[in-house]
Amino acid sequence: MPGWNSYRAVYGAELRAAAREFDDHGWPVVASSTTSLLLVTGTALDVLEVPAACGRQVCAQLRDAGSVVPVAATPTGEWWFPITPGAQLPAELRETDGVVLHTDGAAVLAPPSELPDGWVHWRVNPALVGYRVPEADLIVHTAADAVRWQADRELHPGAQRPAGAVAVGMRF
Repeated sequence: MPGWNSYRAVYGAELRAAAREFDDHGWPVVASSTTSLLLVTGTALDVLEVPAACGRQVCAQLRDAGSVVPVAATPTGEWWFPITPGAQLPAELRETDGVVLHTDGAAVLAPPSELPDGWVHWRVNPALVGYRVPEADLIVHTAADAVRWQADRELHPGAQRPAGAVAVGMRF
């Protein structure tokens, strides 16, 4: 199929460009196949992987605090954050399903890798912050807050919002 071959040629160029961009900014990367790139953790960065619901909450909290950090999403429902190496997870994160800290040479699929279910893609591209890797403590503590927030929502699903929050956008 000519269309398929041209798609592969363009996609291959995109993968090579992404690999070069990572490498130019000190992010260790290897090509694992013709459809994927792997970031190698442990030296320039580690990766904190969380379920999508937690990742959305982490991003909301960071946005409210005025912080912008790179974040990637997978088609299988995980979001991951590159962080400075050497972090330790607090117990509440270690005990949370789907939370994984990738360190010590672990490889993580990087955008724009292709999986059977879709693409690993940037939710916030690292180019927006000059490929600066955020401090691990910022992301780990924000993720712990997000886990506590999720747990509280599950314990109190019908909790009312303050009256001021309800009145926004109402017509009288």
